[in-house]
Amino acid sequence: MNNRMTFTFQSISENVTIARMLASALGAQLNFPLNELEELKVAVSEAVSNAIIHGYQNAPAEFVTMEIETTSEKVMILVSDSGCGIADIDQAMQASYSTDPERMGLGFVFMKSFMDELNVESEVGKGTKVKLVKYLASHRSSSH
Repeated sequence: MNNRMTFTFQSISENVTIARMLASALGAQLNFPLNELEELKVAVSEAVSNAIIHGYQNAPAEFVTMEIETTSEKVMILVSDSGCGIADIDQAMQASYSTDPERMGLGFVFMKSFMDELNVESEVGKGTKVKLVKYLASHRSSSH
């Protein structure tokens, strides 16, 4: 069964929890095991938090969009913002790199390790799109 939905929500930290719950609920419909639902929630938390903290510098008047698409074999989540963008995606994906000295800089590291696919597109001054894909175990191969 294919399912698709789009959520647009205010750029405030309270909405990270809601985004996690939405992703988890859809993953549960696909019967992902509990540990993989947790990984999905962490990856979504990191992507949404990055949009709020780094993309918008915690500006509550801005909005984050989360698109979720499920098929019988995977869940795809696209988190996008129209914030400041990322000048160097490769650098941003390095462990312990952060534009905020209070942050550990492990967001992309977690996303990459917990998801089967991670794609980041960004343009300075225009925003960032983070695509997360998680396959059901029965549809994973060594190429994912």
